[in-house]
Amino acid sequence: MTEHLNHFIAGTGVEASDGRRIALVNPVTEQVYGSCARGTAEDVDRAVAAAQRQLEHGAWRQLDGAQRGRLLVKLADLVERDTDMLADLDADAIGRSPLEPRRLDVPNAVANLRAAAGWANQLEGRTIPTGGYFGTKTLSYTVREPVGVVGAIVPWNSPLMITVWKLAALLAAGCTVVIKPSEETPQSALHLAALAQEAGFPDGVINVVTGYGAEVGRALCEHPHIAKISFTGSPEAGREIQRTAGVLFKHVALELGGKSPQIVFDDASFEDALRGCTLGLFANQGQICAAGSRILVQRGIADRFAAALADAAQAVKVGDPREPGVQMGPVAKKAQFDRVNRYIQLGIDQGATLLAGGVSTPERGWFVRPTIFANANNDMAIARDEIFGPVGTVITFDSEEEAVALANDSTYGLAATVWTTDLVRAHRVAGAVKVGAVGVNCWSPLDANLPWGGVKTSGIGREGGFGGAMAYTEEKVITVLLPK
Repeated sequence: MTEHLNHFIAGTGVEASDGRRIALVNPVTEQVYGSCARGTAEDVDRAVAAAQRQLEHGAWRQLDGAQRGRLLVKLADLVERDTDMLADLDADAIGRSPLEPRRLDVPNAVANLRAAAGWANQLEGRTIPTGGYFGTKTLSYTVREPVGVVGAIVPWNSPLMITVWKLAALLAAGCTVVIKPSEETPQSALHLAALAQEAGFPDGVINVVTGYGAEVGRALCEHPHIAKISFTGSPEAGREIQRTAGVLFKHVALELGGKSPQIVFDDASFEDALRGCTLGLFANQGQICAAGSRILVQRGIADRFAAALADAAQAVKVGDPREPGVQMGPVAKKAQFDRVNRYIQLGIDQGATLLAGGVSTPERGWFVRPTIFANANNDMAIARDEIFGPVGTVITFDSEEEAVALANDSTYGLAATVWTTDLVRAHRVAGAVKVGAVGVNCWSPLDANLPWGGVKTSGIGREGGFGGAMAYTEEKVITVLLPK
């Protein structure tokens, strides 16, 4: 079936202003199965205008927090109703097993929408006592107002979930939005916008413009009526967004990936750590910003653990994710296939020991074999760079201090995992690693009530939790002179 996808602007499907389109390619077969509109600056301008009308003069502006919350609950119910469809849209677009978005991405999106429904009526101001105004008493208080029209730029690896992380919070705060999904995965964002219309959101509150970052993303960053850019993607793109948006002093939130360590101490439950590290390496073909791809293992168990990881990698059945028994599909696109294989070859060339997998040369499709390296060090490219594929690097350490030093010797700082049965050590190491989120005996736990984001090259700002909604507001102070 050929898909012909258009923008969603002011409640209506719209072709690109110049009629151009982008081919959608199946990563399993490498065949074109459809196309989406290739957005222009003119398309962005139309979408921003629609969002601004609702923000300043439309029905959306008239709704209070409780009313916005009820709409978010309706949207959550519709997303839950369409779980299978949304999971299939995302899975098919990137060659992922549909079981993963069914079990994680869609339920997480539903949970975020429902949590945000509660936040919508809790964005409160405060009263502030002061010394008065030239001897006259005053009442000073603050109110929380929506920051404005938001440009939400979403990656291709978990399209629905990450779109909802941004959307739920900004809607709770009363903002409107123009979403730019990845040009490879626009399907779920467009369906989400249609569900919002079904739920009763006024037309123009949620708009979707499909296209390339250099065209649509740049136009959002440069648009004078976009108040905030929320971006998830690569550090290179994040730097460019910050430079461009900074000229107009826009608010910017950037989640820029990671090279997350999983620290395995010799007192850890071996089987639990093995399962957790395997999940952190191979979920979504390793195409996860928090992928635990640096496996730091204490020397006494390092060889045994590396061999067990290699056995786990070799046991993964790779193929068409729609076929029974297949556990891992292809990576999402040709450029990613080439990138992952280039890093695997670099690992071999730089002297790491290849225990499983290796450079992949499939006849068709962008399939990469799960790959494990051992006898590596923290200076190798496979240990320092975000590969964004199913590649794990085992590095040995002796002491707790060395483990922390290795974990922190990275330009990234998104997440980390500590595997140990020593509770005191767990708290000590969790406090010492320089990241935004730490899991103890669990890899990358996500919850709608928890903030998510990183430090260093992993970005600035947080999504999720009550603070995620507050980040889409401005605090205005009002002072009233009280006559004697």
